[in-house]
Amino acid sequence: MLADKDRIFTNVYGFQPWNLKAAMARGDWDKTADLMKLGQDALIDKVKASGLRGRGGAGFPTGMKWSFMPKEPKPDRPNFLVINADESEPGSCKDREIIRHDPHKLIEGALIAGFAMRARAAYIYIRGEYIREAETLFAAVAEAYAAGLLGKNACKSGYDFDVFVHRGAGAYICGEETAMLESLEGKKGQPRLKPPFPAGAGLYGCPTTVNNVESIAVVPTILRRSPAWFASFGREKNEGTKLFQISGHVNTPCVVEEAMSITFRELIETHCGGIRGGWDNLLAVIPGGSSVPLVPAAEIMDVPMDFDGLKAVGSGLGTAAVIVMDKSTDIVRAIARLSYFYKHESCGQCTPCREGTGWMWRVMERMRTGDADISEIDMLQQVTKQVEGHSICALGDAAAWPIQGLIKHFRPEMERRIIAKNGGGDLSPMMEAAE
Repeated sequence: MLADKDRIFTNVYGFQPWNLKAAMARGDWDKTADLMKLGQDALIDKVKASGLRGRGGAGFPTGMKWSFMPKEPKPDRPNFLVINADESEPGSCKDREIIRHDPHKLIEGALIAGFAMRARAAYIYIRGEYIREAETLFAAVAEAYAAGLLGKNACKSGYDFDVFVHRGAGAYICGEETAMLESLEGKKGQPRLKPPFPAGAGLYGCPTTVNNVESIAVVPTILRRSPAWFASFGREKNEGTKLFQISGHVNTPCVVEEAMSITFRELIETHCGGIRGGWDNLLAVIPGGSSVPLVPAAEIMDVPMDFDGLKAVGSGLGTAAVIVMDKSTDIVRAIARLSYFYKHESCGQCTPCREGTGWMWRVMERMRTGDADISEIDMLQQVTKQVEGHSICALGDAAAWPIQGLIKHFRPEMERRIIAKNGGGDLSPMMEAAE
């Protein structure tokens, strides 16, 4: 269990004010210019040494991503940092807590990360529905400018750096990094073909790195407390602390910062007061936001909550949005509802995703009511494979994986519904997890 002295986000619950004075009292903006004096390449090396991996879902090593940026930007093609605050994954709510309670951690992180990558400015792209959060962020950026922490000679470091806050319009697809860049440029939020990758040609055709809010907000603390301190938490290649967002059928749902690689059982027992109705009542868990496959109760109990631990059970850490489902859950209906979400949010650019998400949702609806044929389960699995990996961005994969997880672990429940509908019998949700 993570000790309070090792928590990076000390105001995640908002018990203290978010403003600059309170943030400084918590240690933010402490000798930031001295950190920048380490030098740009040294800062990147320290982030690499910490083992920090992207906290937005993909888990790519952050320091390595920064190192892809040009070391000598051309005057007419400046480097840019774009911060992804378009937190639209169902179940995810960690970036919201950072922005509304600890925004100065993000803004200071933006300055240091931008400096390390030789960026001219940072753009924070915030989700359209985050109205109060955006108000806080605008006010915090204004405070930083007024205090001389941003703009010309930021923090008296000799480096000029601007931060712009851009509000999205509520499209899930704009959380994909290249769709976000299109949206920032004032165009329709649709993913770009890669290559070129953003580090080569991103925002306005200039070299750009897109990072998640949490990935940037932890950087100042890592530099102050040392990369070795951060790397001391979690397993190898899964280092650091992480904000977990636990929702669903637990006694006390919460957002909590914990060490990576904590087991699922310990995470739930320590911070959520256990499963509603006891551990025997657990049916399944979606461990990383709605796009990763579910894991049945028997397999998740002692799994380390990190990138490799969840990959080993056929799922993923994603954003660490842990959705807990007990045996009162109609599991087929739950996955059908997620299918509708991905159908609704598909941008329609790629044929497999545009047609496949609608097709999968319609079949899932029939699976939900039992108005299907058992042979259609295999056909549905086949279609998920035709969508997965065949679209420009990962939305096709995100739509396919929840259904694949359902078929893999709860096929008997899908078959039982169809048999019950066609030949009579009980149509109520099965209360036991599939073997």
